[in-house]
Amino acid sequence: MTTTEHQEFTASVRALLTKHAGSAAVRTAMDTELGYDQALWQRLCEQIGVAALAIPEEYGGIGASLVESLLVVGELGRTLAGVPMLGSAVLGVQALLLSADTEACARLLPEVAEGARTLAVCWAGEKGWDEPGVHETAGKLSGTAVYVLDGHIADTLIVVTETGFFEVDPTTTGVARRVLPTMDPTRKLTEITFTAAEARRLGAADPAPAIARLREIAWAAIAAEQVGAADHCLQMTVDYTKSRVQFGRPIGSFQALKHRMADLYVLLESAKSASAAATLAVAEDTPTAPEDVWTASLHCTEALTTITAETIQLHGGIAITWEHDAHLFFKRAHADAHLFGTPRRPVAHSS
Repeated sequence: MTTTEHQEFTASVRALLTKHAGSAAVRTAMDTELGYDQALWQRLCEQIGVAALAIPEEYGGIGASLVESLLVVGELGRTLAGVPMLGSAVLGVQALLLSADTEACARLLPEVAEGARTLAVCWAGEKGWDEPGVHETAGKLSGTAVYVLDGHIADTLIVVTETGFFEVDPTTTGVARRVLPTMDPTRKLTEITFTAAEARRLGAADPAPAIARLREIAWAAIAAEQVGAADHCLQMTVDYTKSRVQFGRPIGSFQALKHRMADLYVLLESAKSASAAATLAVAEDTPTAPEDVWTASLHCTEALTTITAETIQLHGGIAITWEHDAHLFFKRAHADAHLFGTPRRPVAHSS
């Protein structure tokens, strides 16, 4: 999947984030009501065009693919910057495109591409993503969607129900939003309650295939984020063991620690391969996508969970202080492990 163009693109994104999304900036932003740095998001949209990547040119986008979008998600995983990339520019955009509602796409996506409009997908119910939390009756929506990414600041809500996708203005009567308390302070999640709220149906096709594909995209995106975070944590740990001196020598020179970090490196590299396969599979909508996504979801979750735990162990006492970033990545690892639920292994069908 990796090409010279992709490497150059990733380097550009990383350079911008290194300059404008350091640890101090992320910590400052996560304590605000918005939850992220609006200036950073505007830079990403204006200088790199991240929100427009997977939007077709006919709707004001760049017309690239999910590959490029998930490369950005991976780089954001390295910083934990909570900009509305995953929730709006990936899931929101893909939900609209999967609805096949050309009027809504033409009306909403140009502003999303510019970074001027934020979408939020309202999906999970109290029991998780297997059952939508909102239901439709006679064109009106009732119920509660939980764990909504970017829900507190979204300009447009895309609601997933068993009968189809719906567009809702969050300021309409019958819509109430509440930011949820979460373990991961770098990502805000919202609970949105609908009480006979007016809604516009998006498209008229059977929603089941679209919902299944949207969830595969979500899992592939989380895998990309997990790999980015794991890569950063391992590099941070290696750098620390080179500088931390004990018994007159850097602790990274001790054989036992070398072996542990070598094992983490192998785990990370295999997770990168699994994530890349899943990204390509969902971008091209291949028949192997369900299997590739299942593999990536499980393996990348294990990789980030293991590497963040080892990051704390190998840093010692400093890693459990609020001032160090290790605990933020540890919390993101455990939050990501549950976001969008756990995929089931696809059932093989005999020919």
